[in-house]
Amino acid sequence: MRTLITLLAVLWAGSAIAQVETADTITVTGEGSVAVAPDQATLQTGVTARADEAAGAVSEVATALDEVLAQITGAGVDRSNVQTSNLRLSPVYEERQPNGGTPEIVGFESASDLAVTTGDLDGLGDLLDAVLSAGATQFGGLSFGLEDPTEAMDEARRKAVSDAMRKAGLYAEAAGVALGPVRTITETQGGGAPRPMRAFDMAEARTMPVAEGEIAVTASVTMVFTLEQP
Repeated sequence: MRTLITLLAVLWAGSAIAQVETADTITVTGEGSVAVAPDQATLQTGVTARADEAAGAVSEVATALDEVLAQITGAGVDRSNVQTSNLRLSPVYEERQPNGGTPEIVGFESASDLAVTTGDLDGLGDLLDAVLSAGATQFGGLSFGLEDPTEAMDEARRKAVSDAMRKAGLYAEAAGVALGPVRTITETQGGGAPRPMRAFDMAEARTMPVAEGEIAVTASVTMVFTLEQP
């Protein structure tokens, strides 16, 4: 008798598991977006130098970087908000000769990039002037963002979930079934979309007007709901 009861219990458990696994579901994706004013900007710039010897080109870039960094910190930007990267060195060849001979190396060019982040949006024009005056030769662009996007991201997530629930309810109603509980929620993407400016040479960047406007903070979720017969 005990064996029979155990067997029935196992069969019932297997049936319950099968019902859960084969339950009708609907999967929808919801999106949310919040427009907010940025509170920081990141300037992409850099320096280049050319010399007869490789060591000379690298040394000139290092000197130029020191001057640019001094101007940036003098403009009120904390040194921790300045990042140098991508130190490069490449040979400079003479123009190819008409006879098709192999061009010779006539010098070396070195370059390095700088990323400067500041919360003083009103002082961006002065910062550009300071960087240009110090000898920066590259302007890779200007993008706006948020120092702490948590609050805006949470609001975008709420909107994304509401959007997914609205869609699921609409589809369930159209199909003539009832919308059951949520089974899973997966965040698929999200973040603050920066507003970049295109690359300019430094002389052009100096006269470029800066308008930060607003940025869009977005979130996207995928939700799975159980469908129930009415």
